[in-house]
Amino acid sequence: MPANLKYLNKSPWQQFAKISAGILGGYIITALFHMSLALWLPNPQGILISFIFTFFIVWCTLLTIPFLFNNGWKAWLLYMGIIAILLGVYILGNQHNPFI
Repeated sequence: MPANLKYLNKSPWQQFAKISAGILGGYIITALFHMSLALWLPNPQGILISFIFTFFIVWCTLLTIPFLFNNGWKAWLLYMGIIAILLGVYILGNQHNPFI
């Protein structure tokens, strides 16, 4: 059964925004989230080991979220806000990094 045409995007820019937000934005959010966890929690080695398994699960979840938006650029805006917050958390945690 084919998809209903009224639910499909006609604009290639919206398709690009959703796909790039899902792939690139989701990857950056997932990486910053796990790096921040490794800096803030007491057992960084355990987090880095479990990073292998949870990275793919979180990234796949974040990959699908932009397709729930009508506008792909709003998804990018949301992801950029999350990236800014996680980057701030990472920078604050990296000031007291025991590995440096």
